[in-house]
Amino acid sequence: MKFQQIYGHKKPIAILKSAMAGNRVAHAYLFYGREGVGKKTVASVFARALNCPGADPPCDVCTSCLKAEHKNHPNIIEIAAEGQFIKIDTVKEIRAKMAFRPEGGKRVFILQDADKMNAPAANALLKTLEEPSADNILILTTARPHALPITILSRCQALPFAPLQKAEVAGFLREKQGFAADEAEAIAAAALGSIGGAIEMKKEDYMTVRNGILKRLAEDDPSDLIKRIAFARRLGTEREEISQRLQIMLSAYRDSLVWKETGEKEMLLFKDWAKAIEALAERLSGREILKNMALVGNALDAISKNSNKTLTLEAMLVRLA
Repeated sequence: MKFQQIYGHKKPIAILKSAMAGNRVAHAYLFYGREGVGKKTVASVFARALNCPGADPPCDVCTSCLKAEHKNHPNIIEIAAEGQFIKIDTVKEIRAKMAFRPEGGKRVFILQDADKMNAPAANALLKTLEEPSADNILILTTARPHALPITILSRCQALPFAPLQKAEVAGFLREKQGFAADEAEAIAAAALGSIGGAIEMKKEDYMTVRNGILKRLAEDDPSDLIKRIAFARRLGTEREEISQRLQIMLSAYRDSLVWKETGEKEMLLFKDWAKAIEALAERLSGREILKNMALVGNALDAISKNSNKTLTLEAMLVRLA
């Protein structure tokens, strides 16, 4: 893959290409942004470029690029957590490899979800960052930069990865994943700028789940608390699926507020469910919609902090306007 084949992220890519052109590549980078936004993809292409002898690297045809494509390039080392954490032994292996010069190019270590380093691993990595080597490059990727020690953050060149535009995500889904145009638009609207998130939605049959939630909201009877509590069970049992389904609810309330204020279908995230959104907007006042958005947002925050899932969802649904 070449830089120009990456969807979005023109600013960080321009910074990286400029650093290569001026021979000013940093010894350590922090790529941060939401899950699935493309940090690892850019890191992988950057690593290829640092080892490609072509005039406009990466060229995708040289021996180095082909090795990288087949995941057997000795200079490109991807590291992920084993279980819950990245442990100190993994960082020690990095330090051991750094003791030897690479055979041409740059040796690049890509630490995925670097915030998963436990304390001993983070301390060991800090020693590595304090002794930079011109032949070894560290790229840390994370969706939670605040979870990394400030001592590590201060020794990395930080590059933010903003969420992609909806059109960019939809384009990727159509062109690379074979999505129909309407499905690509609907999923891109809900993916919040994350290609990885959009792909996961397809795997989990997101459209079926979304349609069920929107139908339930459109038909909601505030006086029927039994149905509301039963609905809580349909929001899932795992943190990731609950968060996704709460985000659908949040987007639906957002759309209802937009409809109430503008009446413009084209401004909706869920344009294909405009009638349900209109019904929701007619049933609730603007103040009630804002209250519901706050309740769903609070539930999302609580779920992310490992609060009791059942109690959180049932309390939210009982309190919805």
